[in-house]
Amino acid sequence: MINAITQRTAILVNNNGLEKLENANIFIVGCGGVGSFVIEALARAGIGKLTIVDMDVVDPSNINRQLVALHSTIGVPKVEVMQQRIIDINPQCKVTALQTFINPDNSQALLTQQNYDYVIDAIDTLNAKVNLVKTAHQLDIKTISSMGAGGKTDPTQIKVADIYNTDVCALARAMRTRLKK
Repeated sequence: MINAITQRTAILVNNNGLEKLENANIFIVGCGGVGSFVIEALARAGIGKLTIVDMDVVDPSNINRQLVALHSTIGVPKVEVMQQRIIDINPQCKVTALQTFINPDNSQALLTQQNYDYVIDAIDTLNAKVNLVKTAHQLDIKTISSMGAGGKTDPTQIKVADIYNTDVCALARAMRTRLKK
């Protein structure tokens, strides 16, 4: 349904595309430097359901790069701040906030609570990234995973590729090694 929030998106993706966005259910792990921007962009685009997962609370060191990080939010769980932000941006978006760390003991249970269309990995720890990607693959859920950007200064070098078709990125290399095991 076209409303004030989605009318500009409808111009880009037409009514059928807008309906797909509104019916989409996305599972996102990480509300930090990558995840907070991804979550907000999805909500602004009109995604219907978001499940956001992060164990962390806002720290002063996050202020330079994370949407959730303000002086007024220091010490508050990132998922709580992000959930309120999304509700304020797009009240039609149903947001489930889970303040937990995804690990081998809970990943399957978390990913089977709902029927997710995509998993988005915005995690900054290797073991958790590998676990999430493996579990999503086993459950046949399409996955988008962010890799390393530290020290990268040329945005034209950003690539979208299968993890097995990447080069240069040390994080992607480490993930490939662990995923092959």
